[in-house]
Amino acid sequence: MTRRIATGLGLVAALCVPAQAVAEPAPPPAPRPLSLVLDGGSFSLRDAFAILDGRPVSARLAPSARATMARTRAGALAALDGQRVYGWNQALGPLKDRPLSLDQQVAFQRNILRSHAAGVGDPLPDDVARLALVLKANQLARGPSGVRPEVAQRLLDLVNAGVVPRMPQIGSLGTGDLQPQAAAGLAAIGEDAPVRFRGQEGPASELLPQAGLTRDFTLQAGEALPIVSGSTVVAATLVHAVHRATALADQAEGAFALFMEATRAERSSLDARTHAERHLPEQSAVAARLRAMVAGSRWMTEEGRRRLSSEPRVQDAVSVRAAPHILAGLRHALADARRTLTREANSSTSNPLVFKREQGRGYEFVMGGNWDGSLMGHLADTLNAEITDVGVLSQELSGRLLSPRWSYGLPANLAGPPVGLNSGLVQVQTVAAALIPEMQARATPAGTLSRPIKDGQEDHNTMAMASARHLHENLDRLEIVLAVQYLMAAQGIDLIAGKMAGLPLAATTKGLLAEVRRYVSTLGDDRYQTPDLERAIWLVRNRRLVPPVTVQP
Repeated sequence: MTRRIATGLGLVAALCVPAQAVAEPAPPPAPRPLSLVLDGGSFSLRDAFAILDGRPVSARLAPSARATMARTRAGALAALDGQRVYGWNQALGPLKDRPLSLDQQVAFQRNILRSHAAGVGDPLPDDVARLALVLKANQLARGPSGVRPEVAQRLLDLVNAGVVPRMPQIGSLGTGDLQPQAAAGLAAIGEDAPVRFRGQEGPASELLPQAGLTRDFTLQAGEALPIVSGSTVVAATLVHAVHRATALADQAEGAFALFMEATRAERSSLDARTHAERHLPEQSAVAARLRAMVAGSRWMTEEGRRRLSSEPRVQDAVSVRAAPHILAGLRHALADARRTLTREANSSTSNPLVFKREQGRGYEFVMGGNWDGSLMGHLADTLNAEITDVGVLSQELSGRLLSPRWSYGLPANLAGPPVGLNSGLVQVQTVAAALIPEMQARATPAGTLSRPIKDGQEDHNTMAMASARHLHENLDRLEIVLAVQYLMAAQGIDLIAGKMAGLPLAATTKGLLAEVRRYVSTLGDDRYQTPDLERAIWLVRNRRLVPPVTVQP
């Protein structure tokens, strides 16, 4: 099993859990193909998540979209007669004042893709690249980009055939995804740009025929720029981050519920009346799910607390009482991102756009900036801040479990007896602590770091792709931090289980504990810790610790 997102940091870049260490269940049946009919207005994040989960795709344009695109294309060509238009019969960027003759316009389309395909670094994961192509085709299907329907369908033909362009991650400034989308465009027209097909990588000119596609595809005037214009790769990468972060949000709530059991926490911090007074729907929803997860626990009672301490608790620490609020902040950011990404997937994001004239007959070209990815970049920065805050919380909670005073009676270091001869999980917790400064550094908003390029023609850049990449790097780190919390909370529960005899855990937390113990046994005498932690990371990364709770407030 390899990582889903390449970060370039090598951070557990190819984490593998040995087969002898984890007895994986039988593979699930092959997923059903996802059938998509794209009309430019109804693509959903549910469809996007299915693509990211590896569902095979069969996608085509809706007949209505084909008709709209054909009409707009004809109108654009008519409007082009006698008018100078950026990217159609004029050059690009600082060279925008250079005219193109009719004979040059077709060759210019290929040159745009060649000159702009300058990205470097790790490629987008295959499923993210597939999603980017589907998103681009759906955006083109709206019509105002002015391309023929055959262009959008060509991108979908790659997806349908299982051909994935190699799209490097580094280069895009979020002011249009010029470099990665140009690489995809070169693959689509049959140049020697690399693609992957059925486990092999090679030039598109060689692999497209093997996939049953024609090798060559000719772009006509004005059709290359809409392929590279628009922050479609930023959108696909952010959708992927939202998908990952949603699963981690679920698991963070499960890890907190397990922590509450281990420390016999007070339930008052989950009281519905308190959260209703804050008027934040996500906060009430988190508290409701946590109440459901610990429902029926006798550990989290006065009797349970007296088993290890005779002193009254009065109230738990801030990290415990504020956990529902911190976890709700992540949920709120995810909701904002979903709304924006749904709009983005069904919008025209290239430049120029072609519209019917408001007065009179015919169409006109309108120059604008719909390629701008700043909103998505700022959402990525916000989501990264929330992800980092959840990581900080998780690390703080894990740290509490090491201290008999802070954990209300758990053995020091969560060590098996005899404590002292055994050092326990102290260095496992240090792994989480080591990652927090890295998360905090990577949570600095890249969206505030614009710089001018291209002779001042592009004098403001969103840096949205940097924001999205930093977010994925911190999602990698959060997986490890949560794995540490799960491992330590499970150990804390097991170490005091004898003293809690006759008092049951909640059904959900008991199930989470059992799933951890399927792969990692309770620590008695000290042993080699890296394999234990790698197994716990595997559980988080493969979403094996998602609590089966869907309660709404």
